[in-house]
Amino acid sequence: MTADLDYLAELFEPVGGVRIRRMFGGLGFFRDGLMFGIWQDDTIYLKADDATRPAFEAEGCGPFVYGSKNGRETSLSYFRMPERLLDDTDELRDWALKAIDVAIRANARKPSGKKR
Repeated sequence: MTADLDYLAELFEPVGGVRIRRMFGGLGFFRDGLMFGIWQDDTIYLKADDATRPAFEAEGCGPFVYGSKNGRETSLSYFRMPERLLDDTDELRDWALKAIDVAIRANARKPSGKKR
């Protein structure tokens, strides 16, 4: 996985400030403490919402889905990154920055957890 980690760090270097952490048998991509991407089974997924999901769907990219303990499949708000972006660092950076914006918006909607 070290080779994968090095490759992914180089791939996302143009985005700036990206941290990659091991998690659940895969990797998570973070910027400013917010997760915006997942690497699982040699596939990169980027965070999406109603504003960005159509771009993924137009590329034929589906959601990240995993099997839960009860046998059901669960999908998250992460969609497979178009493979063509692996050869276009400028466009990869644009898609990653949009995923970071999605993470920022999602974090802003979360309750602060502070009691008044």
